[in-house]
Amino acid sequence: MESRCKSIILVDDDMVNLTMGYDALSSDYDVVTVDSGSRLFRILDRFLPDLILLDIEMPEMNGYDVIRMLKENERTKHIPVIFLTAKSSGDYELKGLSMGAIDYITKPFAPQLLQKRVEVHLLIERQRKELEAQKVELIGFNNRLLDMVEAKTKTVIELQNAVLKTFSELIESRDGVTGDHIGRTQEYLRVLLEAMQEDPRFSGQLENWDTWLMLQSAQLHDVGKIAIRDSILQKPGKLTEEEYETIKKHVLYGVNIIDNIISQTKEHDFLDQARILVSTHHEKWDGSGYPEGLKGQEIPLQGRMMALVDVYDALVSERPYKGPCSHEEVVSVITAGKGTQFDPDLVDVFLNINEKFKAISLNSGRPGLTAAY
Repeated sequence: MESRCKSIILVDDDMVNLTMGYDALSSDYDVVTVDSGSRLFRILDRFLPDLILLDIEMPEMNGYDVIRMLKENERTKHIPVIFLTAKSSGDYELKGLSMGAIDYITKPFAPQLLQKRVEVHLLIERQRKELEAQKVELIGFNNRLLDMVEAKTKTVIELQNAVLKTFSELIESRDGVTGDHIGRTQEYLRVLLEAMQEDPRFSGQLENWDTWLMLQSAQLHDVGKIAIRDSILQKPGKLTEEEYETIKKHVLYGVNIIDNIISQTKEHDFLDQARILVSTHHEKWDGSGYPEGLKGQEIPLQGRMMALVDVYDALVSERPYKGPCSHEEVVSVITAGKGTQFDPDLVDVFLNINEKFKAISLNSGRPGLTAAY
């Protein structure tokens, strides 16, 4: 049985029914009896019951009018209502249920039946409220969990970015670079990607790309230079053939570094992108690049893109043994390499946006001392 704290309002214009209902329920619930709909609403101004037993056939305001007003009011719309009526027509029952009643009891009612129906519906209502409370609590928990995950993810990303930035600065410092070659190549890649997404020759290939991941992983494209001797990396002159062969090994060293990290982590997406960029950014469209001598479409698109932006930045940047080339000179070099060193379709995209490359180069601060080995 429900606790006596549960309250019920019984509404009926027949005193006999009010008395029978009160006698049947008052031993288990706090029961208030009223003989009209208007008196019911005056009571509802003072307190809200757990359940309303409502007669349909009443003068002035019938049960349908009452339930309509109850359901239209935000304060009372959630109070469960059971209709009481002497009519047994299915139409009456259907109308009452369609207006929001939860049950329908025919008069004259048996006290035990009334008790059991009230007990069942109060139990259902209690369970409904508990479920609602649990739902609210679960939503709150999920929101807190999402906030925690978001905060943790942000922290991890910030840490990853900090590590990558420190790593890239270490690479550049060993390579004699002072002009943020890695930062510029990221920007060149970004504007190149944006243009490619609008080009039907590439847009389909880029549909499922995580471009943010690709741009972040680009910071590691020269990671293998960590394993190259300073005497070669920082040589203030042109490399000998033997030195050039040595520095070409930075690609294989970089792949080994990435593979070693991959073997120690379950998170491969970022590293898989980095591996592609490390291993293929010195391949050439005609197959004359290194380390694999890949040709044309054999070269992953990421590598073809990185090759173009890497060469652009190398040529517009100052080197120990030469001054920087002008933007216009570099555009001519890349145009001449169309179909030999570079993907011809990528060169077309580059030519359409080459002024954006120029702006990045001019706005990046002091030119770096870098080489596209």
